[in-house]
Amino acid sequence: MEALRSENPESITVVDMAPEERLYKGKFIGGKITDTVTLPAEVGLLQPRKINAPRYSARDRDDLIRQVQENRASIEETLDLFLAEQTPILFINDLSLYFQSGRFEKALEAMVRAETFVANAYHGEILEDDLGTGISLTERKVVETFAARTDTLIHL
Repeated sequence: MEALRSENPESITVVDMAPEERLYKGKFIGGKITDTVTLPAEVGLLQPRKINAPRYSARDRDDLIRQVQENRASIEETLDLFLAEQTPILFINDLSLYFQSGRFEKALEAMVRAETFVANAYHGEILEDDLGTGISLTERKVVETFAARTDTLIHL
């Protein structure tokens, strides 16, 4: 991470919302930042207490909705921790899990308060099966709404 070489690590917070990496329809999904990058101890690392992979693990429609709401509550608690003791630089891994709930307000507040904000979010088609809940469409629309408020957008 270039930020680790150019900035004081104490000025950086990483919020890692991603579930554990797993194989889904022949593609790897999820995966924690700490699985690929060793962060210095001085970097603030915040992770929700529990994260589900709803479209991957839900047993039925109601279970998917329940998991999405559990994620929202856990993610908002984590974003509140950042907002209480924010740093100038914020990285967020996997914002789309929050966006599945139709919410983005806490993430937007975090983005506005950080001097530098870098995040990723799913905006694909592999994970479209949402058991008829509409969560995939909600996620896509919120990703697009949020992305429209950024200075630079990179599609991978």
